[in-house]
Amino acid sequence: MEDIESLIKSLRKESDEYRKLEKSHKEYEEQLQELDKIKYPSAEETIEINRIKKLKLQGKDRMKAILNEFKKKLESARV
Repeated sequence: MEDIESLIKSLRKESDEYRKLEKSHKEYEEQLQELDKIKYPSAEETIEINRIKKLKLQGKDRMKAILNEFKKKLESARV
């Protein structure tokens, strides 16, 4: 079985959705880093932080699901 890094590398080549999710994940991380610099966030900023965290987590979950589907597809192709 291939290691995770090589699977992800192959998946990046094949899946537009996975690439878009990776890009979004990185953008959310950058936004959170900027918001994290605020020492005392307002209520609106706290809501925005939580919203971004949820979106980031949803994207990460979808990326894991795509990776698992890809692994199953590769394993069934080898049989």
